[in-house]
Amino acid sequence: MKAKEIRDLSSEELAIKEEQLIKELFNLRFQFFTGQLENSARMKDVRKDIARVKTERRARELAAG
Repeated sequence: MKAKEIRDLSSEELAIKEEQLIKELFNLRFQFFTGQLENSARMKDVRKDIARVKTERRARELAAG
């Protein structure tokens, strides 16, 4: 997910997206440890997406406050 796409989301959508990404990362970790994960690079991408979402949420929080 690109940073521009994240900036275009509303605050509520960001919260939902963050929750979805955290669940996806959990599932990827589970697959990794059970040996079912095909593409381990996806874990890195999801972690970066979570960081991007958290960064945008914090920036909006600081701008509003």
